[in-house]
Amino acid sequence: MSGKDNVTRSNAITGGLLGFLGVLGFSLSLPMTRVAVEHLDPWFVAFGRAVGAGALAMAYLVAVRAPRPTPAQWRRLAVVALGVVAGFPMFTSLALQTSTAAHGAVVVALLPAVTAGFAVLRAKERPAPAFWLAGGAGLLAVLTFVTLSGTVSGALGWADLFLLAAITLCGLGYAEGGALARDLGGARTICWALVLSLPFSILVTGVAALRHPPHAPLPAWGAFAYLTLISMFLGFVAWYSGLARGGVARVGQIQLAQPVLTLGWSAWLLHEHVATAALVAALFVLASVALTQRLRTRDAAPRGPVAVEARQGA
Repeated sequence: MSGKDNVTRSNAITGGLLGFLGVLGFSLSLPMTRVAVEHLDPWFVAFGRAVGAGALAMAYLVAVRAPRPTPAQWRRLAVVALGVVAGFPMFTSLALQTSTAAHGAVVVALLPAVTAGFAVLRAKERPAPAFWLAGGAGLLAVLTFVTLSGTVSGALGWADLFLLAAITLCGLGYAEGGALARDLGGARTICWALVLSLPFSILVTGVAALRHPPHAPLPAWGAFAYLTLISMFLGFVAWYSGLARGGVARVGQIQLAQPVLTLGWSAWLLHEHVATAALVAALFVLASVALTQRLRTRDAAPRGPVAVEARQGA
């Protein structure tokens, strides 16, 4: 029992560290996207980085001689690719043409709650009504912020709708990828998702490059390189590895730090003004997300026949 406890504790520590490294890398994604789309076509930024990361993923899979996923795993990988390879990069690139990274950070603060919600639905759990009330309160806070902020004049703007679409798809990809990583491993999960989407990513990138030939100063290309190497590849390797080792519910809470880090990066690197309303909204959303995570963890214990089988297996 002692050895088992030590392994569990070791996995929790390692998973937490990997999860934090992933979140640290992701926290710069919005500021770097903002820099890149100032000079590069947003479609080129969204899918071009997936092409570069896909090439790295293919090299990794060949190097480790990774076995091919099963048909069922391919279907799940398609969900991961839709959410994190295509959906989130595409919609955030479109949003940050007109929105600031700081504004986006407040909306993206809902991502942990959305991820938890998809994980609950996927696992067919039955959380208490308070779970949905807490998640709804966070969503209401974000909608109130984007509606009353000076950038949208009393109504949701396209940038806000793009951001909401981004976190919805990303939450789906996180939940599915976190579960799949327990079977494939964190690195192989994101690598196979990148390879699966590579033909489409190459097509969209090529069309975007033909329509708007990419010409940009060095900072924009540096931001694009960061998005390719860190946001789209190494960050996901660390993130999914952390979820697989430490558990989605436990490691997922580390993501609460992402919007705060993003607000800090936006103020420091981009000199964006972080309004008091943004900080208040972000803190309110973080509180609601923390509550949803706690309620989800509390309700995650299996009931009925599943619980009986688990006890018998133990």
